[in-house]
Amino acid sequence: MRELAELLKKVYFFRGLSAAELENIHLASHEACFQPGEVIFREGSEADRFYIVLSGAVEVWKQKDLLAVHSAGHLFGEMALIDELPRSATVVAREATRLAYIGRADFQQIIRQNSSVAISIIRSVSDMVRTSNEHFLDSLRARNLELQRANQALREAQEELLRKERLSTLGKFSSLILHDIRNPISVLRSLAEMILLGTGDLERVERNARKIIVEADRLNQLASELLDYSRGDIRLNPTIVRLEEFFNRLREAIEERFLARSIAIRLQIEFPGPAILDEKRLFRVFLNLADNAWKAMPRGGELHIRVWKSGGTLLAEVSDTGIGMTPEVQARIFEPFFSSSEMGGTGLGMAIVKSIIEAHHGTVSFSSEPKKGTTFRLSLPLVD
Repeated sequence: MRELAELLKKVYFFRGLSAAELENIHLASHEACFQPGEVIFREGSEADRFYIVLSGAVEVWKQKDLLAVHSAGHLFGEMALIDELPRSATVVAREATRLAYIGRADFQQIIRQNSSVAISIIRSVSDMVRTSNEHFLDSLRARNLELQRANQALREAQEELLRKERLSTLGKFSSLILHDIRNPISVLRSLAEMILLGTGDLERVERNARKIIVEADRLNQLASELLDYSRGDIRLNPTIVRLEEFFNRLREAIEERFLARSIAIRLQIEFPGPAILDEKRLFRVFLNLADNAWKAMPRGGELHIRVWKSGGTLLAEVSDTGIGMTPEVQARIFEPFFSSSEMGGTGLGMAIVKSIIEAHHGTVSFSSEPKKGTTFRLSLPLVD
């Protein structure tokens, strides 16, 4: 055990002790041997001794985590003797290992009899706590730095993803809107050229001028849809609306185009108003619904608009006898930039219908069946 006497001089617990004091500790020590994989003590067990590794090595485990490996000259198991709490970890021999140990009773007697040993232990524990705190703070700083880097990388990845998504949306939207804008611009140019060629025919000039107004209104409607969609939040401008006059104006706006396709328009206005609504935006709602109906009836049919009042709610139905919608189209009908029509469009029409109705605190629903037509139902609370 002379090697233990030499080791005791190097153990941090006993730094600064005299030769006589170290000899007392030496005399209280015992030796034990453990085979590879043998458990020296388990987590939660009673602390009855502390150990010094004479040769070999031991592993310190906390549940399934390996905390440390102690080799010759290292001391372990001392903290449980000091705080008199159960073991905080499990220690297993990594290889054939020789240990020196001091039991609890001998340890406490040495402390009672020699204040220098007690002071040395206190200093050692204090040093351990300080060192542990420094390691903890260093580890915490490193982890915080790692988290900051990870957070920065995540933000950059999100920004890149949003940028790509915006570019993708912009590309898709540009394709849709440019296709839809090009048609009325071409028509406007053709009509203007026809006016220049037939300036002497006033009837022809007037007819072409009216068509120019229709195409200009289409462009204006596209611009309005773009603005409403880009703003996201629709701010209403409520006014007093006389519904009978409102729907007569709607008929005038769509009649020529519908009659050219042999589509009959039937208005059933059971509540003539007045009602307090955003007239311009509500007009766009019914124009969009009428436009959808027109696209759905390429071989003619009927557009039926019914308006009535139930309690404090304005109700409206817009029905067509067109081709109807498949379940796949119905699932995406209010999705921005989605269009199932072969005639083009921004794909914003129904998304804007929904946003305008919801801005009025109303609801919109629909029913449709392929080859049997579609009905949209609007519900708007009336303001006294």
